[in-house]
Parts: sequence; C-alpha cells; structure tokens
Amino acid sequence: MLITDYFKRFLHSSQSSGIILILCVLLSLLIANSSLGVSFQTLLDTKIGTNIFQLNYPLSIWINDGLMAIFFLLVGLEIKREIVEGELSTFKSASLPIVAAIGGMVVPALIYYAFNYGTEYANGWAIPMATDIAFSLAIISMLGKRAPLSLKIFLAALAIVDDLGAIMVIAIFYTDQLHWIYLGLSGLMVVILVLLNVFNFKKHIFYVVPGLFLWYFMHHSGIHATIAGVLLAFTIPTNISTTEISPLEKMEQKLHLPVNFLIMPIFALANTNITFKDGMVDGLFTNFGYGVILGLVLGKIIGINLFSWIFIKLKISGLPDQVSWSQMLGAGLLAGIGFTMSIFIGLLSFKGHPEIQDEAKFAILVASIISGFAGYSLLRYIGKKREIIAEQKG
Repeated sequence: MLITDYFKRFLHSSQSSGIILILCVLLSLLIANSSLGVSFQTLLDTKIGTNIFQLNYPLSIWINDGLMAIFFLLVGLEIKREIVEGELSTFKSASLPIVAAIGGMVVPALIYYAFNYGTEYANGWAIPMATDIAFSLAIISMLGKRAPLSLKIFLAALAIVDDLGAIMVIAIFYTDQLHWIYLGLSGLMVVILVLLNVFNFKKHIFYVVPGLFLWYFMHHSGIHATIAGVLLAFTIPTNISTTEISPLEKMEQKLHLPVNFLIMPIFALANTNITFKDGMVDGLFTNFGYGVILGLVLGKIIGINLFSWIFIKLKISGLPDQVSWSQMLGAGLLAGIGFTMSIFIGLLSFKGHPEIQDEAKFAILVASIISGFAGYSLLRYIGKKREIIAEQKG
C-alpha cells in the first residue's frame, strides 16, 4: 500500500516529469555518441504511415509535429483557463507575458545579428528568439513551491507566445512555400470549432475530430502543425461562475499524465541526439557562437525584463502575484532555454550546410544548459530565502 501511494504521488508530481525529461536528454546524448548513434538516427528517419492522403513521414516528424501538437494542446488549455478565470483574467496581468515575449524575441535577434551581420551566418538571426516550452516548464516545475504558481503561469504564457512568434517567423521567413488552399481549410476548421463552442457542444469527440482535420490541413499548409493544438485548445468550452467541472478541465486532467510521462520524454529522446565532433568547442568562441549563446542567455533576460519594466512603469501591465523582480530575472534566464525550437530554426536556417547545423546545435545546447542551470539556481536561492524569512516570522 505504501508503494502504491508513493507511486501515485510520483505520477502526480510535476517535479517527477522534469526529472524524467532531464534523464531522457542525458540518455539521448549518450546514445548519439555511442555505437548505437547511427541505428538510433536510422530509427528516427524511418518512414511510418501511408502515402494515401500524404501521411507517410519519418518517425521524427510524427514526434515533433504530431505528439508535440498534443503538448501544445495541453499548454493552450492551461493558458485559456487562466485567461478566463485565473492569473491572466485581467488585461494588466495578461498583457505582461505578451510584452515580455516580444522583448524576449527582439533583443536576442538583435544581439545575434550584431555579431553576424554580413557573414554566412546572418540567416540564423531567429535562432535565439525561441524558448523551449517543454524544458523551461520542466525546470521551473522542479522547484515545487519555491517558485510561485503565478510565475509558472507567466513563464508558460510567455513561452507559448514566444513559440507562436517563432512559428510565425518560420512561416514568413523560413517557409519555402505556403499552400493557401490548406490554410483556407485550416481556417474553416477553426470556424467550425468556434461554432461548436458557441452552440454549447460539450462532448470532447465533437472537438477532437475537427481538431485532427485542423492538424492535417495545418501540416500541409507549410505552417508548423503544432499551432493546431493551441487553436483547438482555445475552442474547448469552459465556465466561470459554476462549480461544475468544465470540458476544458476534464481534457486537462486526461492529458496531464500522457503528456508529462510519455510525450515529453519521447520528444527529449528524439531531439537531443547531438553527436559531439572535433572543433565544436572552438566554434563557441566565434561570432556565430557568441551570437547564439549571448542571444539566448543575455538577450532573453534583458529583453523580457526590460520590456516588462517599461510596461509596468507605464502602468499598462503589472507584476504577477507574489512575484519579485529577482524572480522575473530567473524566469528570463529559463526562457533562454531555446533548445528544440532553436535547433529546429537552426536546421531551417542552414539547409544544405550540415557542418553549420552541427555548430548551431552545440551552441544552442551549451546556451540552454547555462540558462537552465542559472535560472534554476537563482529561483531556488530566492525561494529558499523566502522560506527562511517566513519561518522566522512564523
């Protein structure tokens, strides 16, 4: 009975999902740099599916575009709930993560471009713009109660706005061709989903089926398919005044375990398989390396906090509840975990140049480790200090 209770607590602990995610990263790096590396990459490149309806893709695509759409669906559900009835329900609180995300995209891109203007690396300006939602939230979740819930919500909202911005950048600057018919069909699916909400359809099946079509059309439109998860989430019905559990909350509950303990670990395994090569360390001490690392580590913390400070001073936005500026600095550092989305943009930026892609991957990995460790350490220190002060007052 004790083991069962412990296992239940383990499964419901957000800290556990963060630990599993980090272990998967280490395992993936170990595999990539062992004799199993080639076999593992071959597995990821193996096509699965059918040519009917053009659904025959490598396993890595199914993971990054398919499974991660479910992750974005869960994040979108949590954001919507907070907008409707929680921490983001007022304009003052909701505007802050949007403004912060914009600052966290603009400043890193400018830092990168300042280092690489006029060089063969200039096309990678969007690499440090991205924040990896999965990893940044996993790290902050490991802090438990030492990080206020409002700070976690702020980081989640910031990260999703950031990734939506990155997806827009990919669509505009890194997409070879947009397929307008599929975009139109995607829009039609969104209209249908909104109408289902308006006419108070509550069963999940009425939303899941059009949601699958939305994913399919979005994927073929040329825009990253994970945005379909966010759009679907914002059409799921919720309630404000009643105590009855809403369809949105029911879907959240169903998705938490598979997302935290299956989808995110698989995602980490598939996307951290970076093979270390000679000269990679030297590449960190070049304009390209400086642009990526300083863009993510310094650009994020400066952009997020500078834009936040300006809008708070103008009294347009307000700090999240029970969050200090020092904790905002910690959140800015965690937002510097660009990782998978940054790697994805790096691959698009330097198509046909595998050696530059490898340099980009390694610089992103180093920057993400620095940001993650520094952000976790700062927030843990602040949280511990607050606990000591609270105990002394008590």
